[in-house]
Amino acid sequence: MTIETISKTNCFGGKIGFYRHASHTNQCDMRFSVFVPPQAARGKVPVLTFLSGLTCTEENFMVKSGAQRVAAELGLMLVSPDTSPRGDGVPGDPDGVYDFGLGAGFYVNASEAPWAKHYQMYDYVTQELQKVIFDNFPGDAKRHGLTGHSMGGHGALTIGLRNPQIFRSLSAFAPICTTLHSPWGQKALGYYLGADKSKWTNHDASEVARRVSDPTLFKKILVDQGEDDPWLAEQLKPELLQAACAESGLPLELRMHAGYDHGYYFISTFIEEHLRFHADQLSR
Repeated sequence: MTIETISKTNCFGGKIGFYRHASHTNQCDMRFSVFVPPQAARGKVPVLTFLSGLTCTEENFMVKSGAQRVAAELGLMLVSPDTSPRGDGVPGDPDGVYDFGLGAGFYVNASEAPWAKHYQMYDYVTQELQKVIFDNFPGDAKRHGLTGHSMGGHGALTIGLRNPQIFRSLSAFAPICTTLHSPWGQKALGYYLGADKSKWTNHDASEVARRVSDPTLFKKILVDQGEDDPWLAEQLKPELLQAACAESGLPLELRMHAGYDHGYYFISTFIEEHLRFHADQLSR
C-alpha cells in the first residue's frame, strides 16, 4: 500500500508526520497522523490510537493535546486517523449540520444509502488502518491501546470492547456513552444504520459494555469526564456506562472533574495520566 507523506518533522527526539493513502475500505483518500518516539530506533514500540470527536481531523489531537513529550519519554507511538471519509462524491449531512457526515463518521459501518459506499469507519479502524500502521511504522501490534474523545470516545469504547484481540488497553475522554439515548447518536445511527434500533446495539457503548462476554479482558478501563461539560446531561450520559459496567463486571474507573468542560484544555490536563495508564497496561 502506497502512503504519501504530507509533512514530517522532529518532535521530542522522535518524528511526527501527517500522511494520506487511498482507502479501499472507504473508497476515498484517508489521512492519519503518527508520532514515532525515539525508542523506535532500537525496535518496535507500543502504540496508542486516538479517535477524535465531532468536526475533528487527524490534526486535532496531535496539535492540541500536548501528548508527544510524555509519549517520547514512555516510548509510546501515537496514531490519530481522520474522523470520516472526505472528498469529491462523499456525502455529508443533508442539512449541512456539523454532527453528521463529514467529520462525523461515528466509527460505524453504514448500511444505508448514500452513506454505505464510503462510511465504513469501523472496518477502517479495525482492519485497514491496522495494516497501514503496522506495515509501515515500527509499532508492535501485540501492544496496542485505544482511546478517544467524545464521538471518538464512543468509538474507542465500542471498538475496544468488541475487539480485545486487537486492543489491550482502553480509555476515553468525555465519551458519548450511549447512541440509543443521545440526540447525536440517534441522528447519526438513524442515517447510517436505518430506523431499526435493534441494529444499533453493537454501536452503543453502554449496551456493548453490558453484554461483554469476558469482563476480565481489561484490567481497568479509564474514563475522564468534566463536570462542566455542556453536553454531559443531554448527549454523553456516563451514568449509563457506569451502570452497564457494574452489571457486567467490567472494571471501569470513571473520574468526574469539577470545572472542566468538553474541550482540549480538559484533554491536555489529563492526557499524561492516560498515556502512563496505557504504557503500564501495554507493558504487562
